[in-house]
Amino acid sequence: MMNVSPQTVYDNLESLELESLEQVDVTRSAFYRELAQAVLASSEISLSWREAIAERLNQANHRLATRTVNSNDSY
Repeated sequence: MMNVSPQTVYDNLESLELESLEQVDVTRSAFYRELAQAVLASSEISLSWREAIAERLNQANHRLATRTVNSNDSY
């Protein structure tokens, strides 16, 4: 994992939530999510940071799903 602080990862995920559908940079979004996954897998990061990042990642993923899935799609 790159040396990125948990605060940076947390803030990056927040920026994803604030973007409108037209502004989404898919590559940057994927990179931010990958960094978040690396933090979640690291035992060197405190549990409180991992919980906060997991919650924010979950929110960002939910928002992405609601913006990209239309009523004709099925799971």
